[in-house]
Amino acid sequence: MKRIAFISEHASPLALLGGIDSGGQNVYVAELAKVLAASGYCIDIYTRKESPGQPEIVEWLPGIRVIHIQAGPEEIVEKEGLLVHMDEFARHMLEFIRRQSVGYDLVHAHFFMSALVASSLKRILNIPYVVTFHALGLVRTRHQREADRFPPERCAIEGRIVRDADRLIAECPQDKEDLISLYHADPAKIAVIPCGFNPLEFQPFDRVEARRRLGIPQDARILLQLGRMVPRKGVDTVIRALGYIRRQAGKQKERLRLIIVGGNTESPDVRQTPEIGRLQTLAAEEHVADWVHFTGRRCREALRYYYSAADIFITTPWYEPFGIPPLEAMACGLPVIGSDTGGIKYSVVNGRTGFLVPPKDPSALAERIGQLLGDAALAIRMGASGLRRVHRHFTWEKVGRQMDDAYTALLTTLRHERLSEHHSVNMARRLIPASPAGGMLMAQPSFPLFNPPGL
Repeated sequence: MKRIAFISEHASPLALLGGIDSGGQNVYVAELAKVLAASGYCIDIYTRKESPGQPEIVEWLPGIRVIHIQAGPEEIVEKEGLLVHMDEFARHMLEFIRRQSVGYDLVHAHFFMSALVASSLKRILNIPYVVTFHALGLVRTRHQREADRFPPERCAIEGRIVRDADRLIAECPQDKEDLISLYHADPAKIAVIPCGFNPLEFQPFDRVEARRRLGIPQDARILLQLGRMVPRKGVDTVIRALGYIRRQAGKQKERLRLIIVGGNTESPDVRQTPEIGRLQTLAAEEHVADWVHFTGRRCREALRYYYSAADIFITTPWYEPFGIPPLEAMACGLPVIGSDTGGIKYSVVNGRTGFLVPPKDPSALAERIGQLLGDAALAIRMGASGLRRVHRHFTWEKVGRQMDDAYTALLTTLRHERLSEHHSVNMARRLIPASPAGGMLMAQPSFPLFNPPGL
């Protein structure tokens, strides 16, 4: 039985989804842990303690514990401000491991700050680690520029992690390409393993019943956007596309509605989620406020009804390392219109399971919305094709098998390397003369393998 430590400093599997720092990474960590535990792994998920009431250890599911680590104040801190607390995270995690006398075969770090902690553990405890970055600093700054609030040293840290980690998990071919071209990663260290969806959670559901449960008119044409309410998600592109449609079609599209699910609270409170206020203002400027409905955050159990009630799922971020909602939408039989970027252009097959459009291009988006709304047979074919595709390639069970293969291959390689190294040392003892003091004339390293800032 393999024992694995996950580190996910800001994205707990227990967090409510939809907030500013709660999204795809939380789902990824939770679902991957579940499928690995079901196949016999023991998983400890280390995440930051965000309130005084959180217990140190939560026995979450069979084979899975969630461990809350003290790192900075016991309150929610935006991830952009967490780097200064990672030395404390590493120290307290090390104390926990020693106090519990727990041993790990491998550490899987999620995000660059978790990888810093994993690198420190590797130096001290000699535990190998893999890392899924979930987002890369150099890609983020290319798109966000001055709006990126992460410390400037992020990209340099990622560069050193790329060299130090034993394996890199890329979520899509674009992610692998970025690691190689931007960070000079060794291609041999990279495994491309996508995100996934849970077929028990997301599957086609009767549209009439879904709309009845949500109080949506049966004759409405529903566009759905779902995710975190932050500018880079490109919801403004969808609203501007509605402006194009209204100006071209006028009264012909009065039944059209855009439902936007997400936010920091269960009601669309602009004080708690300022992005909603910005988008409401834009909808008014585009004269489509009556077409746009914000729901606020919704529990995960309700999401299948929103997918099933919709005619089209739309996701148009500026960039996207992967993007789990398109998979969930396709699993519910929806055609997807998405940005031609990152993981979306990997999961969505243009012209077969939906359409790809350039990011920040509302006119191109409006054209594709009109095409799908005007051709019901095409929408049905694309939805059916997407359903087949996600079951063929993107279930969490398949993702878990690929991750198990990657873990096993790494541990086997390291075991062979250590055996070879042990054999070489034994040969050296036979061949190298002893020093006058009786010791071996062995070269000592003049510098540590890797010493992350503050760790």
